[in-house]
Amino acid sequence: MEAIQFYVRHLVMTAISLSVQYATHMPHLPTKQQLKRWVRAAVRVETEVAVRIVDAEEGRALNSAYRGKDYATNVLTFPLTEEPHLMGDIIICAPVVESEAHAQNKSLEAHYAHLTVHGILHLHGYDHETEPQAELMEALEVTILQKLGYPNPYLFTQDA
Repeated sequence: MEAIQFYVRHLVMTAISLSVQYATHMPHLPTKQQLKRWVRAAVRVETEVAVRIVDAEEGRALNSAYRGKDYATNVLTFPLTEEPHLMGDIIICAPVVESEAHAQNKSLEAHYAHLTVHGILHLHGYDHETEPQAELMEALEVTILQKLGYPNPYLFTQDA
C-alpha cells in the first residue's frame, strides 16, 4: 500500500507527447483525447509515447515476433528509454479488447482505459511476472482507474 501511495503522490502534471495510430477499421475506438487522458493519469515523468491500435493480424504478428507467442494479445508494450524521459510504444489489439470486454461484461471504454494504463505502467518498469509484482501493478491500475472514474478492472463476471 505504501508503494501505491508513493506512486499516486508523484503523479504530477508532466509534459506528454502522444502519437496515436489507428491501424484498424473497427468501430468504437478510443479518441486521441481519451487516450491522452488515460496516459496522463498514469505517467509520473515527462513521457513520449505512441499508441497504435491494430487489427488481429498485426497483433498476432507482433506478439509472435517479439514474444514468440502465435496469437494476438490485448496489449504489447515496447519501452525504448527511461532517460532523459520515458519513451516507448504501446500496441493495443482492438478485436482482442472488444472480445475481452464482452466476455468480462465490461464497457469497451473502461477496458481500453485499463489497457492503456497497464501499458504506461509497463513503460515505467512495472511488471506482473511474479505474484508480488502482479499485486503491486494491479493495485496501481485499480487506484489510477478509480481516479478516472472507472471500476476495478479485476472484478468482473464471466458470461454464462
